[in-house]
Amino acid sequence: MSAIAIGSTAAGAALCSRYYFHASRFMGAGLVAVGLLLVAEPAWADQTIMASDSSQVDCQASAKDLTRISLVEDEFASVSKISTGNPTDDFSVVNEPVRGDIYLSVPEGFGRPALSFFGTTKRGYVYKFVCRIGGEQAAQVFVSNPAIAKDRSAEAVATTVKAGPQDAAVELVQAMYSNSIVDGYEMRQRTLRPVFVGGLKVQMIAEYRGQELTGKVLRIENMSNAPIALNEGAVAPRSALAVSIAEPTLAPGKVTTAYLVSQIGR
Repeated sequence: MSAIAIGSTAAGAALCSRYYFHASRFMGAGLVAVGLLLVAEPAWADQTIMASDSSQVDCQASAKDLTRISLVEDEFASVSKISTGNPTDDFSVVNEPVRGDIYLSVPEGFGRPALSFFGTTKRGYVYKFVCRIGGEQAAQVFVSNPAIAKDRSAEAVATTVKAGPQDAAVELVQAMYSNSIVDGYEMRQRTLRPVFVGGLKVQMIAEYRGQELTGKVLRIENMSNAPIALNEGAVAPRSALAVSIAEPTLAPGKVTTAYLVSQIGR
């Protein structure tokens, strides 16, 4: 069968291509792996929360370390909270100006079971945060507002129709490679439990979802004692529009990242 190569210049490194190929045993194992990834239970990791304007965001904050709260496709403009005057009952908030995230920390001996505050965003949304205190590790909370994706979706659909699905797939791969925000796409940083395909450990770590296309970021580790040549059949279904593998030949113990884009419903 013929092959169609799609060039990608993301950071001068990602190579995107869509291949039409005969099914093989290895490809079949890869399809099973991807299917398992999509239905696997999420591992305990970052918190991704959907919220609307003026709604309450329930989350978990670290009792011993920093808690980062990031707004997907938005930034914090201000935070409003009450100071009790008692050092053991007050928590601190630091606004990181580059990405617009905030970082929370509680003092030693913090006596309250939860902390609460209001956050106003640069897009004009207001959220009430109620974060339970627990755990010793640093925590991350990603808040996504569906209204933002809805506002951008019309532009994204128009761009997809104008440019064609393959061009749109290349642009999405470039964005995933650079960990960028994409207009019309909801980005979720999800860590699913890994599955094993022969000597490969495959794990989905992020997902981009739009109205027409979906993109997935996979972490692939060679658990065997020999190099493994990676191809599209190992990580992607035949319906994938674009596939990019950072390291096509993976040495023992090494890790690489794969990016795949598919049309929704196919």
